[in-house]
Amino acid sequence: MTTTPAVQHVAIPRVPPGTVGRLTLWFVVAANVAVVNTLLVLSPYPGSNVYFVLGRFFGLHAAMIMALQLLLVARLPWLDRRIGMDRLTAWHRWTGFTLLWTILVHATCTVVGLAMMSGTSIGGQVVDLASTWQGVLWAMVAAGLLLSIGLVSARFARRRLAYETWHLLHLGTYVAVLLALTHQIAVGTTFTASTFATAYWWTLWSVALGAVLAGRVLLPLWRNLRHRFRVARVVPESDTVVSIHVTGRRLDRLPAQAGQFFLWRFLTRDRWWQANPFSLSMAPDGRSLRLTAKAVGAGTATLPRLRVGTRVFAEGPYGAFTGMHRTRPATLLVAGGVGVTPIRSLLQSLDGHIVVLYRVRSMADAVLVDELRALADARGAELRLVTGPSRPVPPTGPIFGPDHLRELVPDIHERDIFVCGPAGMTAAVLRSLRQLQVPQRQVHTERFGLAG
Repeated sequence: MTTTPAVQHVAIPRVPPGTVGRLTLWFVVAANVAVVNTLLVLSPYPGSNVYFVLGRFFGLHAAMIMALQLLLVARLPWLDRRIGMDRLTAWHRWTGFTLLWTILVHATCTVVGLAMMSGTSIGGQVVDLASTWQGVLWAMVAAGLLLSIGLVSARFARRRLAYETWHLLHLGTYVAVLLALTHQIAVGTTFTASTFATAYWWTLWSVALGAVLAGRVLLPLWRNLRHRFRVARVVPESDTVVSIHVTGRRLDRLPAQAGQFFLWRFLTRDRWWQANPFSLSMAPDGRSLRLTAKAVGAGTATLPRLRVGTRVFAEGPYGAFTGMHRTRPATLLVAGGVGVTPIRSLLQSLDGHIVVLYRVRSMADAVLVDELRALADARGAELRLVTGPSRPVPPTGPIFGPDHLRELVPDIHERDIFVCGPAGMTAAVLRSLRQLQVPQRQVHTERFGLAG
C-alpha cells in the first residue's frame, strides 16, 4: 500500500540538533561538577585525613553520577529527538560502570579513613558503620544492589537473559537510588552544610526522579489515554513479515516523525506484558500509524494473529533517525532486510533528490519493494536493489565496500546517508563511509532496541 507522499520541506539548521543535545548535556554535567566540588571545599570535615577526604569526594560524585544515570534513561522527548535512545542508553551503560567503581572507591576510602582516625580495625569499622551510623546499612544494601545489577548488565550475562528478566532485575536500580538518597540525607555533611547546599541536592534529586516519572510513566500514560490506540488492520507482507495498522483519536497531535519507532505492547492475554520496538513503516499522516515486523521467535510469532480492535499501549515516539538531522539537500538511504521499514517512511517524507540502496538476498526477501518502487517513481528518486548472497565479491570489491558504494552513488560525499539493517551490514557500510572520508555529521544510523 502506498499513499500520497507527505513531503517534509526540512530547513537544514546551521548547528546540528545532535550537537545541540550533546552540548546541553555536557553543560549540565559540567555545571553540576563545579557545584559539587565547590560544596566539598566549603564544607570541610574537622580532623579528617586524606583517605576520608577522598571518600567524601567520590561519594559526592557518585550521587551526581546516579542522578545523571536517571536523566539518561528518562526518555525525555527533547533529548531523545536530538541524541537518540540508543546513544543515551549506551552512555547510561558506561556511566553505570563508572558509578560502580566510584561507589567502591568511596566505600573503601571512607572505611580506611575512619579506621585510621578512630584507631580501629577495618572490620571493626565496617561493623561500627553498619550498626551505629544512620543510613549506612541502607547504603551498603544499595551498593550490593547496584553491584548485582552491574553484573547482570555485563555483556556475558546480558546475552543469556531475556529482556523481560533483565528489565525486572534492572528495576532494582530505583530501589538502590532511594536507599542511597536516605544515606546521603542522614550522614552527608554537604547535604546540610548550608541552605544553598540543601536546596541544590533536593533540586538535583527532584529533577532526576521527576524526569524519570514524567518520561517513563506520566507521558506514556497520558498519550495512551488521549489517543486510545487500537489495531485497525493486519496485512501479511510475506510468509514471515506482517504490517499492522494502528488507529486512534487525535493522531494529528501525536508528535511522531518518519524514521522513529515506538515500543508496542499489544494488550492480548498472551502479549500484554511484552513490549517490542518497531519502526514506523509509513510516514505519520495524522489518521493512522503503521508498523511492519518480521514474525520470528516467541515474542513476535503471534503478530499475524492479532485481531482488529485489539487495544495497544504504545510508548514513544522515540529516536533521532529523522529528517531533523539532515545536513545536505540530497540523501542516500541504505536498507537491509526488514530494516527497510524506517527507510521506507523516510523515502515518503524527505524532500530533495534521494537514492535508495536496498540489500536483500533475493527478491523474495524484498519487503515492501512494490511500495518503494511506487514512491520512488512518484518522488523522482532512484531505487537500486542489491541482491545475492553476502559472500560474493563484485568487480569493484565487497558488497557495500568503499569502491562499490562509490560506483553505486558517485556523489556520495554530497549526501546525507541514513543506514538501517542487520548489524553486520550496518557495520560494513559505516566502515566503508569512514574509508571514503564521508564527514561523520552526514552519517545517520540508530539501533532500534529497548532501553533499560
